Amino acid sequence: VMRKERMKIGAHCRKNGECHFAVWAPFSDQVEVKILFPEERLIPMQKNDRGYWKAETDAAGPGTRYFYRLEGERERPDPSSDFQPEGVHQCSQIIDHHAFDWQDRNWKGRPLEEMIIYELHVGTFTPQGTFDAVTERLKDLVDLGINALNIMPVSQFPGSRNWGYDGVHPFAVQNSYGGPDGFKRLVDACHRHGIAVILDVVYNHLGPEGNYLGEFGPYFTEKYRTPWGKAVNFDDAYSDEVRNFFIQNALHWFIHYHLDGLRLDAVHAIYDMSAKPFLRELQEEVMRFSKKSGRKRLLIAESDLNDVKIIGPKRKGGY
Repeated sequence: VMRKERMKIGAHCRKNGECHFAVWAPFSDQVEVKILFPEERLIPMQKNDRGYWKAETDAAGPGTRYFYRLEGERERPDPSSDFQPEGVHQCSQIIDHHAFDWQDRNWKGRPLEEMIIYELHVGTFTPQGTFDAVTERLKDLVDLGINALNIMPVSQFPGSRNWGYDGVHPFAVQNSYGGPDGFKRLVDACHRHGIAVILDVVYNHLGPEGNYLGEFGPYFTEKYRTPWGKAVNFDDAYSDEVRNFFIQNALHWFIHYHLDGLRLDAVHAIYDMSAKPFLRELQEEVMRFSKKSGRKRLLIAESDLNDVKIIGPKRKGGY
């Protein structure tokens, strides 16, 4: 079976000055990009046969703030927004990920068996509760013997302080912590100190406040129930594109934030009875990316199932 091409989602600017927008909304009859800054305007989008709406324009660039307008009336943030400068309900902002000057080019990572991991909550680790404030304390962690950080979720959540497990913008770095550049500065500094960085990601649910995914498409299913409500749609109708959303999210952290691994929250709440489970597909994509980039990336699963297939080899039916 041929592997279906992964559709690139979100807002991305090219070197020629054009910006490309793409969002999955298979049941919508009309989707537009509403640009708020630097000049307000509406840009129509065209729908392809897989339900992705696309548009290209030279009227946007890094720093542009925008909504998607659904059916000519509802203005919603981008589901794959890189940054929510004003919180979960307000406009999204285009980020130029190529603008950051990374200094970790010689970083090769750390073998898992050597890692001494410190779980860190950005909002409470320092009085300031920011990425930059964590950076100032890295020497203390090195002196303690730490060589890997497991950072609790930083995807945009409501308010300014939260455990992070109720995030609703999986691609966007929390504004109150310092946003995308602040997180990149922290990861870059960690690598200079010899510290690997693992990020908590939540693929089993989204929080209730600011969760607009269901307005764009069938991201959730009634087939299963979780402690937080409807399950994420990993095996029901249209689930291919939902999987694409979360696989692109994982690769997004590796590509744009140079992370060394992801810790997958509560995989026992990812309900998936498909022939190729999402977790196996995700592992294959991450292994493919690791091979291409020349550096191994880790996936660490939190599970209370005591099920060996989660860590077993593929030849024995494992993930």
